Amino acid sequence: MSERFNLSGQTALVTGGASGIGKAIAQAIIEAGGRVWIGSRTAEKVESAISELREITGAAEDAVLGASLDVTDDQSVEKTTADTLDAFGRVDILVNSAGIIIKKPTVELTLEEFNTVHESHVTGTLRCCKAVAPAMTEQGSGSIINIASISSFVDLVEVTAYAAAKSAILGLTRSLANEWAKHGIRTNAIAPGFIPTDLNRKFLEGTERGRRIIENTPMERFGTADEIAGAAVFLSSPGASFVNGHTLVVDGGYLACGIGDSYAPWARPEED
Repeated sequence: MSERFNLSGQTALVTGGASGIGKAIAQAIIEAGGRVWIGSRTAEKVESAISELREITGAAEDAVLGASLDVTDDQSVEKTTADTLDAFGRVDILVNSAGIIIKKPTVELTLEEFNTVHESHVTGTLRCCKAVAPAMTEQGSGSIINIASISSFVDLVEVTAYAAAKSAILGLTRSLANEWAKHGIRTNAIAPGFIPTDLNRKFLEGTERGRRIIENTPMERFGTADEIAGAAVFLSSPGASFVNGHTLVVDGGYLACGIGDSYAPWARPEED
């Protein structure tokens, strides 16, 4: 393994790490030599993910740990951070991947639902960043990776709360990158394109919306969680030591087309 992307000796806290993109990132960090603490709302899912990751990666038991975590609760976040530090002695990487989505017409979206989505994505992300910042500052180094979305940039219909929250992640990322760089902490974001996971699979696979998305993606397919994980390893690694305040889009070229999912797909010219 190239030393540029070697995470040996580093430890990561991954929120939302029991499934989907978070779990794929946790696996990639382990495979790059790192140790991981997985936090997720359901304890049973955490235990299942830990067992699976140990089996897949061959990692030692003390290299993959975790417990239930509610990013909307101060005490839960503080306990998770303390447990991570007790287990590993340091925290080098924070991946903020926890979150929810509510899909419905905006006129039917209640303010309570809007605030619930923001509490999970935006306030929860900030809460976790603030929790690890003292340890990273004392170490003089750290890498924070916030999971944004393609919806941070383009229109996605009927997910107003989610799109607004993910847009806020970009501003939060830039603010922390500017403020905390002097402490050796780099803060970046990843904006995944359309990646079928348990969170959104029913909106994408086998739907008209999914068909339009694939037509409007130059690579003509959905992405995978593993393809997001590779970006996370890069941003965590020495190879990204001068990358700070950046949002890395991993979308198969979707943004290059400059359209959202509410547009009808263009008529492609017929081949001769």
